[in-house]
Amino acid sequence: MRVVFHEAFHDSSYSEDKYDNAAEPGRLLGIMAALRDEGGYGVNEPEPATRDDLLRGHSETYVADVESKPRLFAMASLATGAAILASDLAMRGEPAFACVRPPGHHASRSSAWGHCTFSNVALALLWLRDTGLIRSALVVDFDQHTGNGTQDVLKGWPEAQVFNPYGDNAADYLRTLDEGLQHAPQVDILAVSAGFDGYIHDLGRKLATEDYFTIGRLLQAYAIRLGHQHRFAVLEGGYYLPDLGKNALAFCRGFE
Repeated sequence: MRVVFHEAFHDSSYSEDKYDNAAEPGRLLGIMAALRDEGGYGVNEPEPATRDDLLRGHSETYVADVESKPRLFAMASLATGAAILASDLAMRGEPAFACVRPPGHHASRSSAWGHCTFSNVALALLWLRDTGLIRSALVVDFDQHTGNGTQDVLKGWPEAQVFNPYGDNAADYLRTLDEGLQHAPQVDILAVSAGFDGYIHDLGRKLATEDYFTIGRLLQAYAIRLGHQHRFAVLEGGYYLPDLGKNALAFCRGFE
């Protein structure tokens, strides 16, 4: 398994929103220390997505609006580029986790909220489709919040489905995920919006570190059942910094 990351993601100055938790200084330090140092995962460095890559899922007006904010555009384009690289690695037989910001699952075709800018996972899947590598996909979003942006960007593609599991507690949540995957379709790739804000000390207050390992292992099992095992994940939410790294590592160890 590979981690896709660029040192530029450590720079939190891309966001001018003082309430932007995703841009918290040092937010990715713990994740990369856990994945690279403790986990021993190798790192691939991405390049920014092209304008054409962005226009696959976003309107010209929206992309131009983000371009008017150069720091944000540079970071968000790099995040999408990382998601595309992770998806490409997955199709080559290497599971991948893209550690990025800003996140993307609340980025719709012409707008965004929730600290998101470009719809990273959806744009990566559209890139795979348009380059002829896939015809179908399943997105599993285990962030605390529904990936409404991913749903919006992919809504014109019937063979791409988005699954957001729900549950009032960890046991219900994991059961819902497991049952959903047992009935999930045969697709060309599994994409994961990996949000860690359902953690017991974060917004959702229900999932423990070992639950993230279980989530990763359930997703791995589904990919194995698909036969080709093509799978990648992209970071979304997760704001309890003391444990964010160990939660991401637990997921990756299950997912690898």
